[in-house]
Amino acid sequence: MDQSLTLGVLDIERSRRFYRDGLGWQMSAASTEDVAFFRTGGVVLALYKREQLAADTNLSPEGSGFAGIGLAHNVATRELVDDALEAAVVAGGTLLNPGTETERGGYTGYFAYPDGFLREIAWNPGFPLREDDSIDLP
Repeated sequence: MDQSLTLGVLDIERSRRFYRDGLGWQMSAASTEDVAFFRTGGVVLALYKREQLAADTNLSPEGSGFAGIGLAHNVATRELVDDALEAAVVAGGTLLNPGTETERGGYTGYFAYPDGFLREIAWNPGFPLREDDSIDLP
């Protein structure tokens, strides 16, 4: 079953440009003026206007700071962590933590999307990637 993740964004056009033009993700033809859809493996990422998503949930669109959620992207090599972080910054993201060795033997770094969502880029030798780039969990 396909899953989806919806992010409420302040500026839908800026976010479309970041993901589509900056990161090179393919936007679905199902996208509209109010929502942009991107397929990421078996998960669909939906970018939705923050105020509309808040209205759908009956919550206030106001808020800032750490929201307790981060997205992650695993890569095949340690070097690809730094490459992905650099590409995100060039596309308009903000580097939060450069690539760093972890206690678990991997290498990881974080950036923030233009709307502040966190993205970890990680290489973990204990979680190799399959041919389709999905994680092979032990």
